[in-house]
Amino acid sequence: MKILKVIHGYPPTYNAGSEVYSQSICNELSKNHEVHVFTREENPYLPDFSIRKQKKNSNLTIHIINKRFDKINFRNSKFDEKFETLLKELKPNIVHIGHLNHLSTGIVDVMQQAQIPMIFTLHDFWLMCPTGQFLQRNYGEQAHYLPCDKQENRKCASICYGMFHTGINTEKEDLSYWEKWIFKRMQETKAIVNKVNLLLAPSKYLMNRFIEEFGVSKEKIIYLDYGFSVQYLYPPKQVPEIFTFGYIGTHIPAKAVNLLIEAFIDLLQKTNKPVKLIIFGREQGQNTAYLKHIAKNHPIEFLGEYKNEEIVEEVFSKVNCIVVPSIWAENSPLVIHEAQQCKIPVITANFGGMKEYVEHKVNGLLFEHRNKQDLTTQMLFALENPTYMQTLGARGYLYSQDGNVISIEEHCKKLLEIYKEFIK
Repeated sequence: MKILKVIHGYPPTYNAGSEVYSQSICNELSKNHEVHVFTREENPYLPDFSIRKQKKNSNLTIHIINKRFDKINFRNSKFDEKFETLLKELKPNIVHIGHLNHLSTGIVDVMQQAQIPMIFTLHDFWLMCPTGQFLQRNYGEQAHYLPCDKQENRKCASICYGMFHTGINTEKEDLSYWEKWIFKRMQETKAIVNKVNLLLAPSKYLMNRFIEEFGVSKEKIIYLDYGFSVQYLYPPKQVPEIFTFGYIGTHIPAKAVNLLIEAFIDLLQKTNKPVKLIIFGREQGQNTAYLKHIAKNHPIEFLGEYKNEEIVEEVFSKVNCIVVPSIWAENSPLVIHEAQQCKIPVITANFGGMKEYVEHKVNGLLFEHRNKQDLTTQMLFALENPTYMQTLGARGYLYSQDGNVISIEEHCKKLLEIYKEFIK
């Protein structure tokens, strides 16, 4: 079988959840099938729409298109033309889409015209929400990153695209322009649902929202949790002497690392016990600089990025507990699954896909979403009850009898079964 994976970024250049998952399935599928990946980079020294290849193994090739500046437009005809040329060359049996942000929605039409079946894994709300996470941008002096209950064209134009308004006697024109832009954009993403063969949702929370709020039929979407390379996920042989909380992931505002740091600093005022916080993840310019600023003079370390196959030695052996404090409704966080496979307890918000995989005082702790005080309370409980926390961590993944997550082998076996349903 010849498989084409479409994803907006690929490791090591991009290393967030959807990219890491894409890499995992491509590595596994390429053991017995020819796999190609179509992805993007933002190289300022290369021409736009130039494509370069990377051969990862005899069956896995990465095709990387350069797209330097065009981050906001959802459709680009030049991009589509380049993709069409590549598609004619590759002639895949099936295409598995992971994300179209930073790419072009037009490539779906290219694949449909070529009569190639398409599977689409949903990693967030990008089809439903122009910003992808139902977080308001709130440009200006008002409170920012407020939660959004639903997508509305005029509200999006005003609140999330206000940064593009000139404010020079043209506010109405600006608002009208962006409202029309959002309308076209949402028409485009809604049409994608009808063009692809099947949507895969890694959490029931995400699946239900697409059914209830986006009008996706129950026949067009199924729940399928992620799979993991379990050979490098195992309980660490030792735990830190000083109780240590860990954060793993990017430093973007939606991940709320600042909330975690502030809650940890409050924790220090409530205990005399020795305690640490370690923040893992690629440093991201001013985002990380600000986080380091508010963490200054406290027992908080920034240990940077790590290789995923070394996550036990580099991360989990150094922490007693991980915290996932996101202020958006996370889908099915990889890091929660990885921690559960390694029997590390998790503290996370009682919202979205986070609470779907962590039950309070069953295999971890939950705090009230976006509530710093409650996060501090749960962290204090963990600090004062380390043995109990180990018991929670030992229960692992709730949806299997042995507490183990789905292996990448088992997951890809299911993917292949799905692919075969749609290949003529």
